[in-house]
Formats: sequence, C-alpha cells, structure tokens
Amino acid sequence: MDEPKPQLATYGEPDSAGPQPIESLTVAPPPPSWPLLRVIFLNPKGLRAGWRLVLFLVVAFAVLSGIARLSHLLGLRPSLGILGPLDTIEGETLLFVSVFAAAAFMGKVERRSFADYALPLRGAFGRRFWEGVVWGLAALSALVLVMWLGHGFGVNRILLGGREIFLFGGLWALAFLAVAFFEEFLMRGYALFTLTTGIGFWLSAVALSFLFGAVHLGNSGESWVGGVSAGLIGLFFCLTVRRTGSLWFAIGFHAAWDYAESFIYSVPDSGIMVPGHLMDSSFGGPRWLTGGHIGPEGSVFVFPLIGLLSLAFARLNKEARFPGPWAPVSSAPAEASQDVDASNA
Repeated sequence: MDEPKPQLATYGEPDSAGPQPIESLTVAPPPPSWPLLRVIFLNPKGLRAGWRLVLFLVVAFAVLSGIARLSHLLGLRPSLGILGPLDTIEGETLLFVSVFAAAAFMGKVERRSFADYALPLRGAFGRRFWEGVVWGLAALSALVLVMWLGHGFGVNRILLGGREIFLFGGLWALAFLAVAFFEEFLMRGYALFTLTTGIGFWLSAVALSFLFGAVHLGNSGESWVGGVSAGLIGLFFCLTVRRTGSLWFAIGFHAAWDYAESFIYSVPDSGIMVPGHLMDSSFGGPRWLTGGHIGPEGSVFVFPLIGLLSLAFARLNKEARFPGPWAPVSSAPAEASQDVDASNA
C-alpha cells in the first residue's frame, strides 16, 4: 500500500504542523569566508610575525622613497653607501631614519615601545655603549697585532696632521656611528624582536646573521671568508642583545670596529679603503694572515677571535634579558609572544 506523501504548506497558508519554535526559524550563520587566507595571514593572536616584518620593510621603503623624492624636488642628491665621511653620514642617516620611522609606525600599531625593539632611550650612549666601544677597539687592535707579529702589517707614516686629524677623525666617528645605528637596528632591532615572536630567538638570530653575511658579499672585493666572518660577528651581536636587553653594546662595538679598521689602522674594510684615513699602512703577507684586499675580516684569525669574544661575553653576562616584557596589545595586527621565554637562552 502506498504511504501518504506529506503535504507541503503553500505560500500564504499556515503550516499544518502548527506554530514553530523561534529557534527553528533562525538561520544558521554562514561558514567563515576565506579560511585559507586567515590561516596564512593570521594566528589566534593577530597578524603573523612574518607579515609584520614585511609590513615594516614596506613602510621603511616608502619613507626612504619619500625622502628621496623630496630631496629631488629640493634639488638635493642624497648619497647612499660608503664614499667620503660627509656622504656616508648623510646616506646612512637617511637609511636609519627610514627604519626608525617604520619601527615607530609599527610600535603604534602593536602598542610597543622602542625598548621592546632593543633600542631603549633610557641608557642611550651609557655604560653598555662605551663597553662596546672598548671591546670593539680592543678586538680589532688584537687582530692587527697578530698581523703585525706575522709581518703582514706596518705603518709607514701618519698622513694627517694638525686640524685634519680632528676633522677627519671626528667625521669618520660620526659616519661609522651612523652605519652602526642603521645596520644594527635593521638586523637586530625590530626584525630580531618580530621574528623571535614567531620562531624563537636563536633561530631568528641565525637567519638574520646569515642574511647579514650575505649582504656583505655585495661589497666590492668581498669574499666568502669575509661574508662568513660578517655573519658570525652578526651572531655575536645577537648574543650581546640577548644578554644585555638592548642594542647599545652592539652599536658601540660595531662603530668602534669599523672606525679602528678604516680610519685608525687605515686598512681595507670588506674590500673598501675610505678617503681621509690616518695612516699610510703597509698591508701585505699571506692572504690567510691579513685577508688580502678584503682586510682583517678576511683573515683566518677573525674566527677564533669571534669565538673568544662570544665565550667571554657569555661568561660575563649570564642572564637572558631579551626579549623582555612588552606592552599588552589589544589590536588585531599585534601578535603577543608570551610563549617565548628564557628557555631559548
């Protein structure tokens, strides 16, 4: 026997089943749209670390492009790279201003301060900075001493005299300070903090140090030995940030190393001889000793030197201080990284 088929209520007629509960008439919410994009760009705490770093670089490039455009309209020609001391000060300062402005923008978005990005204003040019200066001068001097003992370095005469020593000495000090500010804050400031919130401190440090060494290969006359040594010194700088909580030691060391190498001892720095250096230095002997046209960073002795510096610094500074506590974030783009702790030390 055929079973009776249920009759559907026609439009405008009441349903024979009677009134329905209000819950049964509510429409289920649609599934979330574009779930794949949400996974790619976001995690439960906000925008992923990698995308925040990309945004930082985009903003920095936009600021730099804006400055260049404004300079062009005003008839100015900003110089980038190592030329004379004034050109270097101008170019490196513009580069630093671009990354500093980008970090300020990201700090507003993420509700964080420059102290979170390892550049606290408190302590600026304080004890840690001058410790770095002393370490940098001593380290480069020790490397040159080894070369002198191996008859690979000598001083023929002093090229500058009188006011020139103070003029070029002061200008190159400012120039290499600008270089240190830009390179350290770019590689071990915002970038190191942000990647740490995503993949942990030491993995971030290794990745950025590898990039630091690779970038140095773009210098004229640089070799793979110089690139490796630059990467390892970058890793040492990451250690100093980890143990001091700031970039001030690394900035002081970086500036003093470059200053001693290029101005005081007047030898090549990554294949570059700067004008206005102090000495007429003889630089010869086997390449493994002196680094040849690359300079001391291409010497084989730079590797044990970096190892000794790292061991000594780690022994003197045992507590991990970076990343430290940062401001709570309520906006979506920010990604808190409470999961990263001192176990990464």
